[in-house]
Amino acid sequence: MASKNQSRQSREARERLRLYEARQGLFETQRRRRLRDNIIAGIALIVIAALATGSQLVHGHRAQIAARAAASASASASAAATASASASPSASPAGDVGSVPSKSIAQNAVWNGTITLNKTVTLGIQLDGAAAPQAASVEIDLIQKNFYTGTTCHRLANAANFKFLQCGSANGDGTGDAGFQYGPVENAPANGVYPTGTIAIARGSSLYSQTTQFFIVYGTTQLDASSGGYTVVGKVTSGLPQLEAQITSKGIANPGADGTGEPKVATTITGASIHKG
Repeated sequence: MASKNQSRQSREARERLRLYEARQGLFETQRRRRLRDNIIAGIALIVIAALATGSQLVHGHRAQIAARAAASASASASAAATASASASPSASPAGDVGSVPSKSIAQNAVWNGTITLNKTVTLGIQLDGAAAPQAASVEIDLIQKNFYTGTTCHRLANAANFKFLQCGSANGDGTGDAGFQYGPVENAPANGVYPTGTIAIARGSSLYSQTTQFFIVYGTTQLDASSGGYTVVGKVTSGLPQLEAQITSKGIANPGADGTGEPKVATTITGASIHKG
């Protein structure tokens, strides 16, 4: 039965990739048509070039993602003094990889919205486009294009000074992304302390390995700051008591070497919204 489920999930993943690529092609066609119209209207070439560089990657992600795989081990790190909120990028880039959403999307403004888990836990969120303009722009873009809907929260930490829920991997097990990785880290606390309610971006060893994964801190958390820390992109403004009561307090299934693992309550992002101001 497991092999049949894995085969089905693999087919679903391939179909999501096909839809994503098709949407990317559609948006590229629309972008070129807009540029052509701008030229006809007599808009200066330098303005057209600026519009071209601002084109965005399209994300489509509504189906249930693949089940947890053996790769989850690589999404964990040592729990000792170097505790981390790691992601599993496909490489360790020294610069941006792929079509990263434009840094200008966040407009240096505050954005408010919601993330709903399992249809019953709604978290109010606030993203800081001034303190973390690149990360906020990426998160806004992903939310607006429904990338997160249907993805899972695959990793829970519940130690005394190490409490977070990590979400947003394309494959649901800490691996996969939306075709890009970016950096550098923004707005990381120098002392490595992430207060309750912090929303931060997970990454691998490189400062340019941020992708789609983020983590929600539900209790003051100490993380290793020596390698650059983690981008603080915003905060949870409401709903943490519900998150703890319904999900995090239920514990971890099969903890790994660092004490983290899948939450016992399977957790899926069932909705997300964002708006400026």
